[in-house]
Amino acid sequence: QVQLVESGGGLVQAGGSLRLSCAASGSIFSSSAMGWYRQAPGKQRELVATITSGGNTDYAGSVKGPFTISRDNAKNTVYLQMNSLKPEDTAVYSCHSYYPNGWGQGTQVTVSS
Repeated sequence: QVQLVESGGGLVQAGGSLRLSCAASGSIFSSSAMGWYRQAPGKQRELVATITSGGNTDYAGSVKGPFTISRDNAKNTVYLQMNSLKPEDTAVYSCHSYYPNGWGQGTQVTVSS
């Protein structure tokens, strides 16, 4: 089992930046692909970005460019750097471990216009 704790959310003006962090427990973090998902009010959860154990990344088309996912295996942490934020990026952002399967509690990101 893995425990994930996100941090870094908050309120930011359009065009601003935030960096989300997700700290994972467990010694096999470095072997697991990780992902960031988001869920806006009234919408389904959607995939934002993923990173493999080897550092390969993939992004949803809507965030490709302004968002960057990265990981620090020494700190058991995955990050999501979000630049050029838009009001439509407002959502609860959650961290996901693919192996073992696990979800964080989520962190709220609100972008004002």
